[in-house]
Amino acid sequence: MKIEIATLFPEMCEAVLNESIVGRARRAGKIEVSCRQIREYTQDKHRRVDDTPYGGGMGMVMQCEPIYNCYKAVCDEWGTKPHTIYMSPKGKVLTEQRAAELSQTDAILIICGHYEGVDQRVIDKIVDEEISIGDYVLTGGELPALVLTDCIARLCPGVLSDDVCFTDESIYSGLLEYPQYTRPEVWEGEAVPPVLLSGHHKNIEAWRHDQSVALTKERRPDMYENYIK
Repeated sequence: MKIEIATLFPEMCEAVLNESIVGRARRAGKIEVSCRQIREYTQDKHRRVDDTPYGGGMGMVMQCEPIYNCYKAVCDEWGTKPHTIYMSPKGKVLTEQRAAELSQTDAILIICGHYEGVDQRVIDKIVDEEISIGDYVLTGGELPALVLTDCIARLCPGVLSDDVCFTDESIYSGLLEYPQYTRPEVWEGEAVPPVLLSGHHKNIEAWRHDQSVALTKERRPDMYENYIK
C-alpha cells in the first residue's frame, strides 16, 4: 500500500518514519510511505499557505489552493484518487478496528492541518474522513498523522515478522495485554510469577488470558462489556 503525508513539516515526519519497524519496512519495500511539502503547491511568491480567518478570530487558517493542488498532484502521479484523511480533533477517534480496515486500502493521503485549521471548503471537496487520535488539541496534524501511519503500517503484510505479533496484542484481541516479564527472575525482591517458569504452555496461556480479562475489567470496563457480550 501507499501512504502519503501532506505536511508543512516533512522533515519532522521523516525523522520518525525512517526509524524502527516502519523505517525497516520502508527500506525493504513492504510499504510505501512518503511526505509531501504543501508549500511547494502554493502560487504565492513567499510560499505562504495561510491567511486570516473570515469573521475574525485568533490565528491563521490554511488556504484551500495549496492543499488542493497538492492533492491533485498526488492523484495525477498515482493515477487514482487516494482515500483522503484529514487529522482533526473533530474527527472520529482512531480505533484498532479502523486501522485494520485502512490497512486494506491501496492508497491513502493524510493531510496535516496547522494554525487554527484548514479552510472548510477544501475539506468538503477532497476529504473522505476526518480522524482524531484523542480528545485533546495539538499544535499540528503531524504527530496524529504519524500515529495513524504507524498504526496502519504495522498491520500490513510483511511489516511485522508474524501476524501473531499484533493479533495477540492489547486492544486488537479485544482485551488489554497481560503483564510481561524478563530476566532477572527476581528483581528488588519481586519474583516472576511461577507459572511463567513452569514450561507448561497451556497453563501459561490460561494465566495470561485470566490476567488480560482482569486488567480489562478493572481499567477498561467499556472494552470488557463488549468482550463478554
